Amino acid sequence: MATILVTGGTGTLGRQVVDRLRTDGHTVRALSRSSQPYAVDLRDDDSRALDDALRGVDVVVHCATSARGGDDRAAAHLVESAVRAKIPHLVYISVVGGDRLPLGYYRTKRIVERMIEDSGLGWTILRTTQFHDLVLKMLEGATKLPVATVLPARVSLQPIGSAEVASRLADLATRPPAGRVPDLGGPEVRTLEDLAEAYLRATGHKRRLLAMPLFGKAYAGYRRGDQLAPERAVGRETFEDFLATRKM
Repeated sequence: MATILVTGGTGTLGRQVVDRLRTDGHTVRALSRSSQPYAVDLRDDDSRALDDALRGVDVVVHCATSARGGDDRAAAHLVESAVRAKIPHLVYISVVGGDRLPLGYYRTKRIVERMIEDSGLGWTILRTTQFHDLVLKMLEGATKLPVATVLPARVSLQPIGSAEVASRLADLATRPPAGRVPDLGGPEVRTLEDLAEAYLRATGHKRRLLAMPLFGKAYAGYRRGDQLAPERAVGRETFEDFLATRKM
């Protein structure tokens, strides 16, 4: 069995990767900013704690991300330390559309992909569509207005269950480096209006849906479907399935 370090090991995705790998009998180190004994802020320039965490590791699964930004800096520190430790395999979770959508989050994901590809390490990169959890947060925010829910017009998403992504990452971590593997998409391509209606039904909220056109290159990319992978609709959990498991 392997010794595997999971960055972001206490987050929505990383926690499930850790659980799956431990269930399969692997020794797992869950690294995050606050989880002992592997409490590391990957954005920190001091590499000693990270070097210690990587000592004796066979595989790294990089799930850590921050809403405050700095994912490229964190990845640079991780890659540098992994190279020093001669880690045989680095697995990275990326996003469908990272090379197409002109948004900071997507651009950063592509920057990190290139770092890993150029690192000299054995690597595997999996791109996925949006998690159900992210869609839920977006809709929760949009329905805070008491009268109407305002959404970008003519935009579709393809949400997928984080548990399915975690299972795929855990599987990839136990295999040899595979480079860029096929994308992982949710089972359905759904308009934002359709997803919002499902959310309103599940919560019992009464709101009007207002679809507003936006402008700019990013919005044009979303309308084109640059964030979608309809040819890789291999997920099984629908958005309604996900909502049914939540306390709404």
